[in-house]
Amino acid sequence: MNTEEPPPPQPRRRGFRTGRLEAFSDGVFAIAITLLVLDIAVSSDAGRDLLGAIGRLWPSYLAYVVSFSTIGAAWLAHNAITEYLDRTDTAFVRLNLLLLLLVSFLPFPTRLVADFIHQDNAERVAVTFYGIILLLSTTMLLVLWRYAVRARLVRPDLADEEIELLTQRLTPGLSAYLVLIVSGLFLPLVAVIGYLGIALYYIIPFRRLSASILPRTRRRPRDRR
Repeated sequence: MNTEEPPPPQPRRRGFRTGRLEAFSDGVFAIAITLLVLDIAVSSDAGRDLLGAIGRLWPSYLAYVVSFSTIGAAWLAHNAITEYLDRTDTAFVRLNLLLLLLVSFLPFPTRLVADFIHQDNAERVAVTFYGIILLLSTTMLLVLWRYAVRARLVRPDLADEEIELLTQRLTPGLSAYLVLIVSGLFLPLVAVIGYLGIALYYIIPFRRLSASILPRTRRRPRDRR
């Protein structure tokens, strides 16, 4: 008779895999960024001065570029977060849904900015509302990442320096958005351009560019006494 005892059951891994979350999130980002261009159109009677009608759409072009860059920057940050994940849990999934809620909502304030950027009072309301949505989206990215670190959802082999680097990368935009939201009450167009600057800060790898352009300084070894 076989007297060997069956092996003990393996402990069930807690949490969820990240594959479905990444696929669903990528789909929402793609749809949101595609919807932006659908609001850019000329009227049907613009044939007499089509070139002028195209030129008069500059607020729509500006709003489109800002929102496209912002959603692109959010996708890059979200991609970095999910790359560092080992697993997810129910709370992380729900926080991710809140982020996607804000991202998919962005085409609406984008349309407001495009339609009212050249009107006095409505311009301030549209730009302020736009900035608040951008601020909330950036805040949700930081909340998502901080929760992942606190709940120990990140990969166990991840170095503390990498965690701190991504945390620092996600943080500066919050204070900048607050300043630009206040500025938008007085200088709406400047605030919109500032929102574009924040998005480009996240998209363009300034540190890598500076490291490749600027010569590296050689450190002299310290004399050990």
